[in-house]
Amino acid sequence: MDSLRKLSRTLWLALLTTALSACSVSYKFNGASIDYTKTKTISIADFPIRSNYVWGPMQAIFNNQLRDIYANHTRLQQVKRNGDLKLEGEITQYSQRNKGISSEGHSQQTELSMTVNVRFTNNAKHEEDFEQQFTANTFYESTQSLISVQEELVTEMVKNITEQIFNATVANW
Repeated sequence: MDSLRKLSRTLWLALLTTALSACSVSYKFNGASIDYTKTKTISIADFPIRSNYVWGPMQAIFNNQLRDIYANHTRLQQVKRNGDLKLEGEITQYSQRNKGISSEGHSQQTELSMTVNVRFTNNAKHEEDFEQQFTANTFYESTQSLISVQEELVTEMVKNITEQIFNATVANW
């Protein structure tokens, strides 16, 4: 009887081990869902500033962050032109406006906003092509000067917008 129990346990253990090793689950933690057999390259054009209000370093911060997000989260090779995927566009709006008026009638907060127009071309699947605007907003206390918080806030908005662009182009969520 004891040997029958041991044999039964051994069989169950062998069956369980076989079943678990036969199952395989695959996850992508980078968020990208790209068929690398068809899509190998991406060309990202410089996005110029076409806004009435301009902060000079914003263009370089945006262009570098956009290239970095694709370099860090995909295996796509970045090429100057004729990529399997193509991103181009412009920074169309950068503005600030008063928000949150105090009881004395003074502004308590200022909203800083940035909008980027993107034209995306997928040369392997043209039905995924689009032109779309992406916007990010952030706030700062009106007691602070824009000069003192501008770099931090623009960097935050650029990160938000480049993540939106990445998700819209290759994440397919």
